[in-house]
Amino acid sequence: MVAVGKSPSELARDMESVLQEYIRAPRVNVIVEGFVGTFGEQVRVLGQAVSPSSLPYRERMTLLDVMIEVGGLTQFAAGNRSKLVRVVNGQTEEYRVRLDDLANKGELAENMLVFPGDVIIIPESIL
Repeated sequence: MVAVGKSPSELARDMESVLQEYIRAPRVNVIVEGFVGTFGEQVRVLGQAVSPSSLPYRERMTLLDVMIEVGGLTQFAAGNRSKLVRVVNGQTEEYRVRLDDLANKGELAENMLVFPGDVIIIPESIL
């Protein structure tokens, strides 16, 4: 049963409704002991992606992996003006990334590794 986005009580009620098929009056209590991952273990994509979101970080994850996960760029994206924001030794660093060249032209030289906590910002093109 999917628990993402549900409160403990919502999850308990959902479980009770499924268990009613097997148990006369099920009573379920859900206790959250912790969460898998933290924001620091995610890669976030903002702006003109088809599905901007936070993605769980995976080892050896690249920009191309991220773009596939978020469905690519919207028609309004200025993909080649995108930037990747990363904190290194307590300092925020920004890297220009050419997502349009990577995603739409297959320029693999534009692919790079992403790390936990990275934020990818895809601006809107100026029409």
